[in-house]
Amino acid sequence: MLILFLVFQTTFAAPVKPFLTLEMAKKIADVCEKKAKSEGWREVNIAIYDDGGNLKLFRRQDKAFLHSIKIAKLKGHTSAGLPRTTRDLGELNYKSGDRPLGIEEVPGFVIFPGGVPIITNDGYQIGGVGVSGATGDQDEECAKVGITAISSMLN
Repeated sequence: MLILFLVFQTTFAAPVKPFLTLEMAKKIADVCEKKAKSEGWREVNIAIYDDGGNLKLFRRQDKAFLHSIKIAKLKGHTSAGLPRTTRDLGELNYKSGDRPLGIEEVPGFVIFPGGVPIITNDGYQIGGVGVSGATGDQDEECAKVGITAISSMLN
């Protein structure tokens, strides 16, 4: 009976879903913050969410704009829920010329650069990063550099 139990336990073991750890979030924020400082960009706010939309880590550089706190959080939350950057959502919204598709009307969605999803090497989305305070392009680059820094942890 014990052998039968062990066979079924190993054969039907549930797969373990990857998740965003605090260690990963800290590394993303550290690298993003260093990037912004080394490039001489304006100070940024960094918001990192897990795939359930829960804030995992928030960091505000000294002198970062007060109102970009909320923007960073909205960018991070938006990108944690969809496998697209917030830039991609904006482009999708306006790709039909002057006939927007209405994404900008969804409460809490942000459709300008600075929100980037965190996706494992196997294609699982485990969260999102939102950065705000510099230009949109710089915010997005900062988030991407942070995510790239944890690529070895995304296996």
